Amino acid sequence: MRPPTLLVIEDEERMRRLLELVLKPEGYDLVLAGSGEEGITLIGETQDFDVILTDLQLGHVSGLDVLEAAKKTVPDVPVLIITGYGTVKSAVEAMRKGAYDYICKPVDNEELKIVIARALELRRLSRANQALRAGLQERFGFDRMVSVSPQMAQLKRLAMEVAKTDVTVLITGESGTGKELLARAIHLASPRAQGPLVAVNCAGFPEQLLESELFGYEKGAFTDAKKSKPGRFQLADRGTLFLDEIGEMSPVAQAKLLRVLETHHVEPLGSVRSLAVDIRVIGATNQDLSELMRNGRFREDLFYRLNVCHLHIPPLRERREDIKPILESFLDAAGRERGSRIRSVSPDALRLLQAYDWPGNVRELHNVVEWITITCKEGEITPDHLPPSLKSAQPAAKGAKEPLSLLSLGLSVEEVEKAMLQEALKKTGGNISEASRLLKVTRNTLRYRMAKYNLK
Repeated sequence: MRPPTLLVIEDEERMRRLLELVLKPEGYDLVLAGSGEEGITLIGETQDFDVILTDLQLGHVSGLDVLEAAKKTVPDVPVLIITGYGTVKSAVEAMRKGAYDYICKPVDNEELKIVIARALELRRLSRANQALRAGLQERFGFDRMVSVSPQMAQLKRLAMEVAKTDVTVLITGESGTGKELLARAIHLASPRAQGPLVAVNCAGFPEQLLESELFGYEKGAFTDAKKSKPGRFQLADRGTLFLDEIGEMSPVAQAKLLRVLETHHVEPLGSVRSLAVDIRVIGATNQDLSELMRNGRFREDLFYRLNVCHLHIPPLRERREDIKPILESFLDAAGRERGSRIRSVSPDALRLLQAYDWPGNVRELHNVVEWITITCKEGEITPDHLPPSLKSAQPAAKGAKEPLSLLSLGLSVEEVEKAMLQEALKKTGGNISEASRLLKVTRNTLRYRMAKYNLK
């Protein structure tokens, strides 16, 4: 591991040599510059310094000029200012312009070493943060959304443009299409990427608990409120709040969310004051919000607040050309993470994969890959390695009788939906949890649908 590199800019040779004598024994690599011009040139050419130490008074090109050049070229590198007693006011101004710290002459050697050590720690943390962000981009960036279809290409282009702005976004799409992945990609490509991304599954909390989770509460706001707790809005300050399954929010929570979007202030439960929050909201749902509005289950004014930019992720069955590249990306990941030797898929197996309708979308495809890595020990996937449900998806042979079409029965969407609910409840003996898993919907969604058709 290389030692830290310090750029020392000092136009007085005696002071320059003194700094060298003090810092060299600390194990630093020192680059010495005798003028502000030389220092700015080195910053532009090298750009690999860990700390820049510059005198404030350098002649024609001052330490403030060096600071300005450093902030433009290497903004993450801490800049330390050395100043005389009569120029402390200028050093304070340099702090306002982004200098890390200043040291007064005559220089206290121990103080200098301590300040440089702190600046190097800041530099280390900055680099660690950059590495973390690079890893997040690799895991959750737009490149992670593997696709070759025109629909997805257009969606990603629009999402990348939206990411540059601060507008509210509504993401719709069936369960398993990757709504949270798209939300994370938007956050990481936005000016808020340095801030937090806080995700909330609105269907995962009871009505009263969801409000306290979102807005926080003060001590004594209710029986079990032993101490104050910040809400997700406060935790997402200067970042992004992702509200998944937003169609499951209660009317009371919807009203409070609308107020936050309008005022950028949040009122914790039991509080008499509001708190300012600087957030961007991204909502997501697999439900038809227009239908919920017609049924009085979702506020129309909130819908228009959320629907500033609408991004719809098409289901996998509408972009079957994406199945192969997504499958290959999952196989590559399985090879890296678990040592799977699978490298290809046979034409017959690929035909079965592309004939299947994928009701669980990309999430279901990922689960199938998990199955295949267990059943396939060779380098190529064949039909024998696929789950039974996919083998039955083979297209009918020529001359075969067409399968029964639901449309041919003359049933409405509501009639089909009600029949599915009744069958699921009958099969599970009325068990809500089992029926929701069978239908691939949340428990709250199932309860709402049951109430809609007066089912018990």
